Amino acid sequence: MDRKQLIKKYLEFFKSKGHKIIPSASLIPENDPTVLFTTAGMHPLVPYLQGEKHPLGKKLVNVQRCIRTGDIEEVGDKFHHTFFEMLGNWSLGDYWKKEAIKMTFEFYTKILGMPIEKLNTTCFKGDKNAPKDTESEKIWKDLGIKKIKFLDKKENWWGPAGKTGPCGPDTEIFYNDIEIGNNVLMQYNKDAKGKYNEAKQKNMDFGGGTERTVTVLNNLDDNYLTNSFKPIIEIIEKLSKKKYGKDKENTKSIRVVADHIKAAVMILADGIIPGNVEQGYVLRRLIRRAVRYGRKLKIKDFTLQVAEPVFKIYDDYQHLKDNKKEILNELEKEEKNFQRTIEKGLNRFIKFTTKQKRLGGKEAFLLYQSFGFPIELIEEECKKNKIKFKVKDFEKEQKKHQELSRTATKGKFKAGLADNSEQTTKLHTATHLLHAALKKVLGKHVEQRGSNITPERLRFDFTHPQKMTDNEKKEVEEIINNLIEKKLPINLEEMPYKEAVKKGAESFFRERYPEIVKVYSVENFSKEICAGPHIKNTKELGKFKIIKETSSSAGIRRIKAILE
Repeated sequence: MDRKQLIKKYLEFFKSKGHKIIPSASLIPENDPTVLFTTAGMHPLVPYLQGEKHPLGKKLVNVQRCIRTGDIEEVGDKFHHTFFEMLGNWSLGDYWKKEAIKMTFEFYTKILGMPIEKLNTTCFKGDKNAPKDTESEKIWKDLGIKKIKFLDKKENWWGPAGKTGPCGPDTEIFYNDIEIGNNVLMQYNKDAKGKYNEAKQKNMDFGGGTERTVTVLNNLDDNYLTNSFKPIIEIIEKLSKKKYGKDKENTKSIRVVADHIKAAVMILADGIIPGNVEQGYVLRRLIRRAVRYGRKLKIKDFTLQVAEPVFKIYDDYQHLKDNKKEILNELEKEEKNFQRTIEKGLNRFIKFTTKQKRLGGKEAFLLYQSFGFPIELIEEECKKNKIKFKVKDFEKEQKKHQELSRTATKGKFKAGLADNSEQTTKLHTATHLLHAALKKVLGKHVEQRGSNITPERLRFDFTHPQKMTDNEKKEVEEIINNLIEKKLPINLEEMPYKEAVKKGAESFFRERYPEIVKVYSVENFSKEICAGPHIKNTKELGKFKIIKETSSSAGIRRIKAILE
């Protein structure tokens, strides 16, 4: 069974159980700075998990494309991936533990034919905030699962997404020792005082790994041997003249190249281009890491050929086909830029080592950080040129940098839409007005390319070829503040997606929407398809002020604004 067959069976099964199919959201989370990428199927559904009504009802199902960046250094083994697809089904205050677990069990055993004796599960063992989940244990036992392990909060608890909100125990399902799915049971609501209260709306979220499930269904022990990777690996084997699985180091390099190029294609398809901050930085890091491992396989100028099978494997994603030319152009450009950077790095290496015949930790880390030199390449060059070098010095410097980076990240992503605070909601609504005002002042070519909201400020990226003038910024501010002074209601309508587009509703760049959508409008000025949350009247906003307008990347401008 391949990914398409699994996805079809999954969606059809849950559709037969009364779930409505929703499309995969973008990899770039809209208006949520808590993460750089969509990391799970539940991520785009946070407002609905918090009680907002979904236009398609209380039972939903989809397959969500995801990116996880915490495991980039782990990629190279049999199971870690940067890009993956997550099977997901939800109950938004509808069915609960018994029905959820039974459906999961039925899907795996009856639809996919997994032998019951190969399945085992885990449940939450309880703590001072929530009791032991004996209810889930009993349901699994009644279904015939014999091996059930109880684990603590670190392993078997989800959430909340922000500091407060829905959370609860989860119960995982394993095929032998491989986790294939997880039912998250949002039984509680954590308040601002840190207390866990029984939730008014109890939600259920199931997430299952497509790649892992396909692997076990094909009796394989390596995700990279499935059809989701095989065509990519065959191209790398052909280019490198190295056989996958024959040699440990080469196999790791082939996996890294295959994984990172696939993930890069997917991120590029959602409109991100390589850069030095946030999503652009992650994308650049993936491409450059792929190129570095390509060097180990003795291949260069390869990214376009390795990317080609990705479009065939995922030909069910229309946005990949539509943006193929741009994706390949950006890949090739970044690969060539990096080759030049490596040459500059080699020149810097010579400068560092010509006089003293040794390389210090700081210099080695600079080569790694600024010129993308892997530690193996640094060691190789030192050995070749008889340069003294201690890996420990490099590691010490790297650790120092990682600690600083972690501290900065914690500060940066400590708040977000997941917290659903009043100020965040106001700023979210303000982005709609800003989008419409920019179109009015700068022209119809303005398109949203992403936004990022904290309780302190909003950040809005949009297409525009040049820097805004002071007069243009002033005009945008005046338009928005006039709307605020008029005390206009923010209207919400639910309608078919096609009707919303016909009525002129704006939609997020490269996003796919369900058949019924929510449309928020302010008089005849602003009309956007959006999941919310929003305020009720413009008078709640206070005064809108642009604090900064800069370049984000080629052809993309960035505005930072506040509400006073």
